[in-house]
Amino acid sequence: MNRYPAPDINDLPEDIKTKVLEVQEKAGFVPNVFLALARRPAEWRAFFAYHDALMLKEEGSLSKGDREMIVTTTSAANQCLYCVVAHGAILRIHEKKPLVADQVAVNHRKADITPRQKAMLDFAMKVCQRSHEISDDDFPPLHAHGFSDEDIWDIAAITAFFGLSNRMASFSNMQPNPEFYLMGRVPRAKPAA
Repeated sequence: MNRYPAPDINDLPEDIKTKVLEVQEKAGFVPNVFLALARRPAEWRAFFAYHDALMLKEEGSLSKGDREMIVTTTSAANQCLYCVVAHGAILRIHEKKPLVADQVAVNHRKADITPRQKAMLDFAMKVCQRSHEISDDDFPPLHAHGFSDEDIWDIAAITAFFGLSNRMASFSNMQPNPEFYLMGRVPRAKPAA
């Protein structure tokens, strides 16, 4: 379904192939984004280096669930099917809430999330849709919820990075893997003993 055929995993540069196989081992499948972007190895490396710097970061007060919530919410605003489904699955797992991804994708203000997360998503949506309107007045409400200036940078950077990701996934017609749809909704099958 992709407009650009993904390369065969065996034709990938060794460093990319190793990373893709690590992801497959952990997830049980290869998320389509890993192969779709691998058609341009230099861009793949840059994309995933920045992705990992933002999403696997240990510093700051944003949890992994917060980060995935930003991605899911802003990806819905950008109408990116791939990112809403894939990151919604990861969000459900991190938050241990099977309904949260659907809720924040449709309307984060009515979602079963904390006031802190709503403030975070209000800001992320402003960055997503009206970044030219960001002013100094946007910072005190976030500070009141315990976000540092570095946390606020992270919210904006995640939103902006996934704006790029959303557009690449949409223009290339990247489809979510079927596995993503049930992740975090249905308990994972335990291996037979």
